[in-house]
Amino acid sequence: MVRNPLIDLLQAVSTHGSISGAARALGLSYRHVWGELKRWEQELGNELLIWEKGQAARLTEFGSKLMWAEGQAQARLAPQIEALRSELERAFAVAFDPLAHIATLYASHDHALGALREFALAHDDWSADHARLHLDTRFSGSVDAIRALNEGRCVMAGFHTLQNPVQGSVAEKIYKPLLKPGLHKIIGFATRTQGLMVAPGNPLNLRTLHDVQTQSARFINRPLGTGTRVVLDQLLAQNGLQPDLFPGYDDTEPSHTAVAHAIASGSADVGLGIEVAARAHGLEFVPLLVESYHLVCLKSALDDPAIVALMQLLKSPAWQARLSTLPGYTPWQSGVVQSLRRVLPWWDFPRKS
Repeated sequence: MVRNPLIDLLQAVSTHGSISGAARALGLSYRHVWGELKRWEQELGNELLIWEKGQAARLTEFGSKLMWAEGQAQARLAPQIEALRSELERAFAVAFDPLAHIATLYASHDHALGALREFALAHDDWSADHARLHLDTRFSGSVDAIRALNEGRCVMAGFHTLQNPVQGSVAEKIYKPLLKPGLHKIIGFATRTQGLMVAPGNPLNLRTLHDVQTQSARFINRPLGTGTRVVLDQLLAQNGLQPDLFPGYDDTEPSHTAVAHAIASGSADVGLGIEVAARAHGLEFVPLLVESYHLVCLKSALDDPAIVALMQLLKSPAWQARLSTLPGYTPWQSGVVQSLRRVLPWWDFPRKS
């Protein structure tokens, strides 16, 4: 991540309660840290620290706001920065490893895919006859990911649905027009838990979406076109809750990480998201459902060397063990080709006589 050095100084002083402690933690001299803080105060026109005799140094309200703004920006930009890093890795793979298998993947934001990309880069079990796999991951909403696949902008897309989605569901209305039996194939990836991300101790005692509405809790949503927005709309419909009466329905953040940060910073009370994002921000997590995260490609691409290499990697015990360490994730038919009609039983074709 790209960080302003001032934020590191403020974080160190806040943690250690003094400039001398901050300097030791950062491996810098007291004079340097003091000088930098004074320089920043002059440039910003605001004091950053409060000094009281016999008390630990603490941030001013302005300094705390700077820390919050930095964290919010980092959370919101994380998917874009991850995608940029993936793009740079792809460019160097092409330049220096002409035999590399490169799979371009558009997908709903997911921590396990980031772990898979890192695992693929570090995987050292490829034989001399098999080049390394590079996942060129571009995070987008689930709907946009499948559209990218259908438009030829990628070889695979990642999206997620409730397990065993029923006919007439919100997911069917959105995904069915984009997916075609006989044209697309599902490759198993994982199941993951989604639930309510709330402040430590769950001060509002939120256990259901109905609680969120009755408590008028400040909810933070995901944008239109994301898989989690589809899941939320389905849950609201199942519980008889009207979106226009649901608090915070129109307030959105672009990723699970950004939602978690908004709650951790106090700008929201609750959001729907994945467990790993909640744990990473020290939040409490109230599980609501287990969903399936799917990878989908064109049937004609199943023999593509990159897709074959990816399926081989997904089936490996080493990857499945790594996936199982992520909170809320479980391998599900990993690397196994699935029938679209069995995984998403929305199509009812008449039997041939």
